Amino acid sequence: MYLGALFIADMVFSIGSVRETARRLSFSASTVSSALRRLETELAMKLVERASGELATLLASSKVQKGLQPVLAGIRELSTLMKDPPAADDYAQWAARLSLKIATIERFLEVADQGSINRAARRLRLGQPQLSLQIANLEELFGFRLFARQAQGSVLTEAGQEVHAILASIAQAWDEMRAAADERFQRTARAVRIGSIIPTGAESWVARSLASLVSRWNIGGNRNMLSLMLMTADDLREALRSGRIDVAIVDSVFGLDAFEHMELVATDMVAIAPPDSTEQTLAALVENHPLCVPSPRTGIGNAATAFGYDSHDRRRFRGRDITSADSLPVIVDLVANHGYVSFLGRVSALPIADKVRIVDPDEVLPLSYHLAHNGRKASVEACRLIQQAVRELVGEMDAPRKHMPSRVMN
Repeated sequence: MYLGALFIADMVFSIGSVRETARRLSFSASTVSSALRRLETELAMKLVERASGELATLLASSKVQKGLQPVLAGIRELSTLMKDPPAADDYAQWAARLSLKIATIERFLEVADQGSINRAARRLRLGQPQLSLQIANLEELFGFRLFARQAQGSVLTEAGQEVHAILASIAQAWDEMRAAADERFQRTARAVRIGSIIPTGAESWVARSLASLVSRWNIGGNRNMLSLMLMTADDLREALRSGRIDVAIVDSVFGLDAFEHMELVATDMVAIAPPDSTEQTLAALVENHPLCVPSPRTGIGNAATAFGYDSHDRRRFRGRDITSADSLPVIVDLVANHGYVSFLGRVSALPIADKVRIVDPDEVLPLSYHLAHNGRKASVEACRLIQQAVRELVGEMDAPRKHMPSRVMN
């Protein structure tokens, strides 16, 4: 890791723009982006994301920027010791191009601590000529001797002592940032990351199953940490493919062929209507109420869209202003309090039957929820506990059903 790359990253965090940073430093945007990627790799955390063609900084970058301040202060002090110190107007250009590596700093400090290049080389498992060359290059950078070579070893010169104090503070700040990264990496390596479709609310079978999973997991003394994330079905499939999650609860089997998966709950699709509505058929509900459905990025949204355009009532859907939302709690509130109509799986609608009215379509529309995982031992255990929780929770649901009951698959 170069000190110049750390300076570039801090500048991006301060300005909030990769392109503007590149312009001010006379770099290409790819050079600035590369510096950020190196820092993300070193710290094992994401600091920026691409949005509308631009890299936008994330919340984590503010904490990293705070940790970088001792390093930046050290760079500023080093600039005053160089044989050709930069002018004030040229400082940013100089600092961004400072090619001094953290590894070189650590090796310089080891030589100073050991008082000998030979002893330091043995501890670092480097060749003595290689280490000697790095120290010589460092002295060339500053323009003065850092060590006085003596018969018994190498001793810091007075100027070398000054450089040592600055580089030691930089190394300490970097070590603290890396220690935090190592801890994050260990937590991530131990974690079982569960991704799930977005529940309708705290009372939904999805939310209650996940809560039960966490409780059973911790009671069982499992050493792996659980991490829970809520996404749409499309995002869950992509997260499984990229390795960002280990287990997924999805409302569609589409795209799961590459993973171990099983049907978790088999149910059917129903309409949910305002509690004070009086229409007895789905066609009448669609005719008289605005629609808000999950987007096609969700399994239920895709099924609802297909139903609307492929059923006998498809003409009633066409030309309608249909609001799309990926927040099921918002959809439920629109239905319960604002006169909208939407669609859910029966197993998801039953827990909110006190808030909405459930209306069956004229034909049975099968819908199933699936569980997929990446094969890790801990992932398999998490799936077992999820199945157990769902089996108990879905089994508790009991209401008059015109068509097919919800059932849990073994």
